[in-house]
Amino acid sequence: MTEYTTSTDQGVRPIDDQELRALFQRLCQAWTNGDAAAYGDCFTADCDYVSFDGTRAHGREDVVESHDKLFRGVLFGSALVGEVESIRYIADNVAVLHGSGSVLVAWRSQLPKRRVTRNTVVAVRRPEGWRFTAIHNGRVRPVQIPEPDSLPARFARGLVGLAARAGVGWAAKDASRQSPGSEGL
Repeated sequence: MTEYTTSTDQGVRPIDDQELRALFQRLCQAWTNGDAAAYGDCFTADCDYVSFDGTRAHGREDVVESHDKLFRGVLFGSALVGEVESIRYIADNVAVLHGSGSVLVAWRSQLPKRRVTRNTVVAVRRPEGWRFTAIHNGRVRPVQIPEPDSLPARFARGLVGLAARAGVGWAAKDASRQSPGSEGL
């Protein structure tokens, strides 16, 4: 397992955290200003951008084009409100950030709870400063994982066993899918 460090022995400067947080805020401000070009300037030319709905844009030009449509269209007048939750340096010039945020549309005064997004962002330090090179947004929808002995878990194992015995689904190809305890369901 690789260990990651944030020490200056790795070439990470004490000011890097501040610069990365400032870049994230600059991203939010560019959105709030409806400025797709400034938004795109926060990214590398070859970035990958995955939106909350799974849509993928490759390259700064795609990011600028799609956000220009959003800012002039359905997200006109909106604000991006967010904050950096954590920063982890995986190399001298590479950091992984986790942030959270939400789009505040113009007709609302409070952020809707069900629209909070968590971002995983990869940033690289270039001669012109830190830039985001990859971002993935996902809606925050926590679910409780049922215990293995819970009714939903026992039911799921039973369905897998039934499918395997009935010869349907991919479980039919793997005899090990006939889980213990599924016989009685």
